[in-house]
Amino acid sequence: MSTALIIVDIQNDYFPNGNMELSNPEKAAANAAKVLESFRQNNKDNIFHVQHIAGDPALGFFLPDTVGAEIHESVQPLETESIIIKHFPNSFLKTELESKLRENGVTKVVVVGMMTHMCIDATVRAAVDLGYETTLIEDACATQDLSYQDKVVPAEQAHYAFVSALNGMYAKVISTDDFLQQN
Repeated sequence: MSTALIIVDIQNDYFPNGNMELSNPEKAAANAAKVLESFRQNNKDNIFHVQHIAGDPALGFFLPDTVGAEIHESVQPLETESIIIKHFPNSFLKTELESKLRENGVTKVVVVGMMTHMCIDATVRAAVDLGYETTLIEDACATQDLSYQDKVVPAEQAHYAFVSALNGMYAKVISTDDFLQQN
């Protein structure tokens, strides 16, 4: 049984001065970098960097050929690591991610990245639907304040609502420290 790391959308636009700044992206990226380093030491062939490139300029961020769309320096891919380009929240939708995982005999995935309420949620649910045993490193993810009508949900509450919903039925949700101690 092979395990892959899927790093979702840790891109410059989510950081300070980016076009879609998240809450505490540096902390999440630092934890993702720790998980990445652990995989590099143990699982060299199964690291997948997912990069969202906006299919529609109206999105306002991750625009093609911009600094904002580039993968953040904290988790820069090595030449031997795969980069999967996506245009939708779900990292599997209309990408080669699933075929590459199957080619490598992957049965388990570890997910880190951004945004918890959107691309992480969509990717984790899709991974499980496709039959992968899924672990979500919750403190290696970040999101932003959400709002609906006149209600605002602070980023931390949004984050924990989504990871709580995924925990158990969809994924094993764990902290970076606990993951690193177990692996």
